[in-house]
Amino acid sequence: MFSTDTDILKTAEGWRRAGKGVAIATVVETWGAAPRPVGSHLVIDEDTNFLGSVSGGCVEGAVITEALDVIADGKPRMLEFGVADESAWQVGLSCGGRISVYVERVD
Repeated sequence: MFSTDTDILKTAEGWRRAGKGVAIATVVETWGAAPRPVGSHLVIDEDTNFLGSVSGGCVEGAVITEALDVIADGKPRMLEFGVADESAWQVGLSCGGRISVYVERVD
């Protein structure tokens, strides 16, 4: 079961109020088959706690790693992930889908 946008935003707010660095990742575009639709969110704190989902598999791990850099330097990033059909299942993008994920710090 996926968390709602309200859950994700309340969690981000709680982590910020607790003094933690926080980033939010949002799926902004998809092509072909993608596990999560445009508008899906993943919130990450500086301790690598997270809630929500932007894809799954290795993509989610890469987004979390990038989010830690965004928290540290404050510079947002646009991330793009795409795979060939042969390797799609390994990285969590079924049927060769591609996604763009925008990651920004929550201040």
